[in-house]
Amino acid sequence: MDISKLRAQTGYITLDDGYGNTGSCESAITFIDGDKGILRYRGYAIEEVAQHSSFIEAAQLLIWGELPTKAERDRFGQLLGENAALPEPMRRHFSSFPPSAHPMAILSAMINALQAYDLPHLKIDTPEQFEVAAASLISKVRTLAAASYKSSIDEALVYPRPDLKYAENFLHMMFSKPYQEYVPTPEVAGALNLLLVLHADHEQNCSTSTVRMVASSQANLYASAAAGVCALWGPLHGGANQAVIEMLEQIEEQGISVKDYVARVKDKTAGVKLMGFGHRVYRNFDPRASIIKKAADALLDKMHIQDPKLELARELEAAALSDDYFTERKLYPNVDFYSGIILKAIGIPIDMFTVMFAIGRMPGWIANWKEIHDNPTARIYRPRQIYTGPTPRPFVERRDRHHGIRS
Repeated sequence: MDISKLRAQTGYITLDDGYGNTGSCESAITFIDGDKGILRYRGYAIEEVAQHSSFIEAAQLLIWGELPTKAERDRFGQLLGENAALPEPMRRHFSSFPPSAHPMAILSAMINALQAYDLPHLKIDTPEQFEVAAASLISKVRTLAAASYKSSIDEALVYPRPDLKYAENFLHMMFSKPYQEYVPTPEVAGALNLLLVLHADHEQNCSTSTVRMVASSQANLYASAAAGVCALWGPLHGGANQAVIEMLEQIEEQGISVKDYVARVKDKTAGVKLMGFGHRVYRNFDPRASIIKKAADALLDKMHIQDPKLELARELEAAALSDDYFTERKLYPNVDFYSGIILKAIGIPIDMFTVMFAIGRMPGWIANWKEIHDNPTARIYRPRQIYTGPTPRPFVERRDRHHGIRS
């Protein structure tokens, strides 16, 4: 129902706490049917995109609406390579952050700082300028992410290599040392590429809605993307895959059997949650989960990793999927459950998990910013509220106040 004129015509507004039933915009980017477990990028089923596309091709599809031709893909790839390295003055910024700084705080700040170098005049006036800015953000977000990690462990920042593909280049910057080049296996690079594809967009989630909210004020692309990073930082959004590993660490440290932990989850008085199961949107199953599960299984089998937490994850998955309590409530493993396992297997530190999510989600944020920017009738977002504070009351002079703020 279109209620955009409801207040003007009736004087009433709707109340929908958390926007669970409110369509905030029209968008042609991503389609989700949560009841049927459907996710499509620009009309293409996520299963087909994941099987046939690289992360960069998926990014171009989301941003410009069509699968790129070879010439378009080559041109964008060239722009990615040209814009992968950070401006030299920016490399010095990392030393200004304390060692305790969270990588998401660094990432948000550095994306805002990057705008000063890429868009000194703030505005994007032509499609060509937008393409360069989009390439720069997608390319440099991984450089910034890797640099924030290197800075946190007091290691030298690693320059990107133009001859490497997107995922391989990120892993190179994360794990190479001046005296030892890191070369990922095809399985590791492939799993990371798939993970990024599956995270590239997901309709009007918290961070994407934040990007659109900020963009509606005509804020520039970099400020809007930085706002998306801040929204994603929240543990209820981008921190979900991190919560999975923290849950596994808790089970391991406390010596709890999987059977006992599942029993605690089912006990409503225990206050224990099964992280990485169920989804706010998908009432049946997360279509991304079945795709990434295969990649996680193949990666773990190939790497022969002896990690108790990863074995716990497999036991927990099997226990929950065979328990009527979870299946009847449609609490199936979601993409966060398996992405946490993959990132752990690759060697990504746990405080970088949300950063990985941000790298993957950047194309979706850019696509949504573009949709706002290209709409000639777009208005600044301005939600209404239901006021619940005091009714009118007279001002009390300071000498007559007997009850303070904390009374």
